[in-house]
Amino acid sequence: MKSRRSFSAKTYAAVNYAALGLLSLFTLYPFWYEAASSFSSSRAITSGEVFLWPVEFNTDAYKRLLDDGQLLVSAKNTVLVTVVGTLLNMAMTVLAAYPLSKKRLMGRGGLLLFITFTMLFVSGMIPNFILIKTLGLINSYWSLWLPALISTYNLFVMKSFFEGLPEEIDESASIDGANDLAILAKIILPLSKPILAALSLFYAVGWWNSYFQVLLYITRSTKQTLMVKLYQMINQVDASLLNSAGGSEGASQALLTPEAIKAAAIVLSVTPILCVYPFLQRHFVKGVLIGSVKG
Repeated sequence: MKSRRSFSAKTYAAVNYAALGLLSLFTLYPFWYEAASSFSSSRAITSGEVFLWPVEFNTDAYKRLLDDGQLLVSAKNTVLVTVVGTLLNMAMTVLAAYPLSKKRLMGRGGLLLFITFTMLFVSGMIPNFILIKTLGLINSYWSLWLPALISTYNLFVMKSFFEGLPEEIDESASIDGANDLAILAKIILPLSKPILAALSLFYAVGWWNSYFQVLLYITRSTKQTLMVKLYQMINQVDASLLNSAGGSEGASQALLTPEAIKAAAIVLSVTPILCVYPFLQRHFVKGVLIGSVKG
């Protein structure tokens, strides 16, 4: 009986690992294909020869993107928007979620109802644009940060995490004379590293990929972010324009197609997040599981 169970367990583990490995390959392949395409010639891409490895290896697409001096400026702008936006998001989310997790907060039920209302009903694009313009925030990054200071979903996740912490922690600290801010800063936050890491990653990915709001409120080219700049550069790659460039430089650029530029742009935009994620993965998984269940 023991050997049968052992054989069944081994079979289940083998099938499980095989299924997960296959699923991982299906998930990874689109990015792998784009990476291979970004180092392949436009002829190989258009003829469908690229599968797993670059064909006719070259870096022309990356040279085309990096030769534009504004791309580095846009990357710096994206880093600024992401870092400052994430810090503001986390500060506001923590300061809102902690008091809402306490039953002693006066008007707690009404506040939660009001916050939930914002998840169901939104004002729309035109009223938001009029508000931002009236406040004089056009071409200011505050037009991006202020309307998105708190994600309601992330607020409730953090609130659930705080509610799952033992109440005795607050009570013992209060007896020792600590106020709410001291308890939050010195006791609660050090215990909340998993959820802080998870929500920070959520916010950071959102800011890094921000496109539409930047397109609406940031019209100055020197302040545009990486996603908008990459999109503009992809649109600028037109065969007729490249063919009319002339000269040796025009001949080399004529070999490029929007598909090659698009593949290189995808790799450049996704790689920074892929480099950050492994350092937060352990906290990320734990934070999502703990913050999604009360108690």
